[in-house]
Amino acid sequence: MPLYQYKAVSLAGEVQEGVLDALSHAGVIGHIKQLGLIPIRADEVAAAGSAMAVAISSKSSTASLFAAKRISQAELAVTTRELATLIRAGLPLDRSLEILINLAERDVERELMQSIRNEVRGGAALSKALDQHRDVFSRFYINMVKAGEAGGALGGVLMRLADYMERAKELRDTVVSSLIYPVILMLVATLSIAILLMFVVPQFKQIFDQAGKTLPLITDIVLTVGLFLRGQWPIVVAAVLLVLWLIMRSWRLPASRANWDKRLLGWPVIGPLLAKVEMAKFARSLATLLQNGVPLLAGLSILKDTLGNAVFRGAVEVVSRELKEGRGMAKPMLETGVFPKLAVQMIAVGEETGQLDDMLVQVSDVYDREVASAVKRALALIQPVMIIGLAAAIGIIIFAILSPMFDMMDLPM
Repeated sequence: MPLYQYKAVSLAGEVQEGVLDALSHAGVIGHIKQLGLIPIRADEVAAAGSAMAVAISSKSSTASLFAAKRISQAELAVTTRELATLIRAGLPLDRSLEILINLAERDVERELMQSIRNEVRGGAALSKALDQHRDVFSRFYINMVKAGEAGGALGGVLMRLADYMERAKELRDTVVSSLIYPVILMLVATLSIAILLMFVVPQFKQIFDQAGKTLPLITDIVLTVGLFLRGQWPIVVAAVLLVLWLIMRSWRLPASRANWDKRLLGWPVIGPLLAKVEMAKFARSLATLLQNGVPLLAGLSILKDTLGNAVFRGAVEVVSRELKEGRGMAKPMLETGVFPKLAVQMIAVGEETGQLDDMLVQVSDVYDREVASAVKRALALIQPVMIIGLAAAIGIIIFAILSPMFDMMDLPM
């Protein structure tokens, strides 16, 4: 029977934690509730590793010395779900925030919760307190909380917000994890070729000079590149770092970033994948806003902050203007030429049936699956191309070295 390490809160607000065995996650949650506690977390641990889990937990203060100084979106999603759980259990907001302070494992989280709690106890609404920390909470997040406060359903809104953040993280992790292998392969390929050129190829220079024969052009080029890299590698490394810095700097400039975004959407394989990622994010974000009572126009205005591609942000602005003039949403989306046609058709059906939020949820589900399958197809194409490219580069280097060697020995190639 699996073991679960849990954290729970009593009705008096005391944090309790321990280890329970249960057949399933639902079973341990039910058992915690039977004990009169409010379950906060329940994570499965291996039977042999439960002691290790507790030991790791006890060392959190030491690990925090090396922890990041910012709160990640994954941590924010967990905190949001915990706050939603406490509020839906009937605890007052300030008491819930106090419990989150006790649950915080890092100083940066604890300080953030303390600041928000102090604002709330001073009479500020939660959305107003969050607005003081724009470096952590996005405009989207704050407006969602504001909608929950206005509708008197803060707990439910926070739970849906946590679901949204977790789905967004899953989509992002799918893309990032899929890129790890190609990036590693590219680095290994570059390192392998650099080692060949810098340490292996120059060894043949003296042999060819002693032979006194005219070298083939390809051999001459390979030798020149290898000797240059060996003698001037600090300059090469500095030049590469400078290029990377210039690219990153231009990426931060709005005008330059917009040009990059436009070019990337036009690239084969990568462009369609980025468009599907942005479409999934657009549909999921807008659906979450609409389901929580945010008007469509206001939702589109808020939505611009969640999109990473400048081309899509510009298209949303166009749709917003057309929507104000009474043209609806689907037709202007189609006219921009940015949004996928399938998504636009589904949104048009949602408008016609008065179920736009439900249809947007379906659109986000469709494009989440599309992103996963597109990533698989891209990897199936990119990996063989990279392997063939590496083999071709090494083959050219070997041919460039062996060709004059065979000529010197008067052997047929």
